[in-house]
Amino acid sequence: MKVALVCDWLTNVGGAEKVLLEIHRLYPDAPIYTSQYDPKGIDWFSDADIRTGWMQKMPASWRRALGPFRQRYFSHLDLSEYDLVISVTGAEAKAVKVPNGTHVSYCHVPTQYYWQMYNDYVKNPGFGVLNPLVRPFFKLLVKPLKRADLKAARKVDYFVTISDYAKEMIKKCYGRESVVIHPPVEFEDFAKACGKPVENFYIVTSRQVNWKKIDLAVKACEMSQRRLVVIGEGPEHKKLVKMAKGAEKIEFKPLMKKKELAGWVAKAKGYLFPSMEPFGIAPVEALAAGCPVIAFCEGGARDYVVNGKNGLLFEEQTAKSLAEAILEFEKMKFNREKVSKTAKKFAVERFDKELTKFIDEKIK
Repeated sequence: MKVALVCDWLTNVGGAEKVLLEIHRLYPDAPIYTSQYDPKGIDWFSDADIRTGWMQKMPASWRRALGPFRQRYFSHLDLSEYDLVISVTGAEAKAVKVPNGTHVSYCHVPTQYYWQMYNDYVKNPGFGVLNPLVRPFFKLLVKPLKRADLKAARKVDYFVTISDYAKEMIKKCYGRESVVIHPPVEFEDFAKACGKPVENFYIVTSRQVNWKKIDLAVKACEMSQRRLVVIGEGPEHKKLVKMAKGAEKIEFKPLMKKKELAGWVAKAKGYLFPSMEPFGIAPVEALAAGCPVIAFCEGGARDYVVNGKNGLLFEEQTAKSLAEAILEFEKMKFNREKVSKTAKKFAVERFDKELTKFIDEKIK
């Protein structure tokens, strides 16, 4: 059986890339088709056959503006020689055509800037001072892009997705059914760190982009006068540092290796997760380290955060609601070993078994 893998882009490290890496391990001989590849930004696929095309010549920093080009690129890929194509996508890679085989799409969520997060992207397209210029073009293009995205979704043979929330969105936006297979989480280093003495601070570990809502964590800890450690980097970093200027209890630390990161998470009183995401691997890693999670109640967090057992869900995506949740959280008591055990159901071995079983059944 000839197998190919497809993903939207391979330019940096993130949750989608972790899923792709595990599927690559399951099908090591399958080539990986993508729009753009930057081995400096992500060095995980040095042993893989990565195939790009004309989009590789475009700057990776233009990614937000390249949606129309990616739709055209993926829809014109010739994958007629393959018996099985697995797309790992949250954007346009699902548009590939598989005329002689089966297309299984591991879809994180319908393309967010066309569908459920459209208003957020209109408000802040992510181009800084150029936002006023970009906004009208985005509004003009979104309707034909949505139609093309919907057309692509209708041609997928089977959808697999990452959470109950994502399953609901695929049904709502695409009118398609899907099967939930939670993403693989390599949490061993975090589980080993569980048991470290707990210190009096909260933690956020995330790529610092606007939709991650790290600003809410900063504001909430300022309001409640709690110490916060923010680990990571991204385009919002300078803005966050400026926001926290003068706040003695807010600390910023750069990206660090997994074992060091696990140590910090294991020592934190709680992990703050204010963004609305289809899943969220970082909070599951925090649970593995025994660190309870305070998460916004929408999205994939509902699949793993249970009030009073391993964390707390807060109702409104505001700094005030999060600050109130922190105070409520501090009234609770958690057994950190039991918290760690709640992450085990997201193990890599479980993902491998569930995905291969699903594919084998559909191929037969």
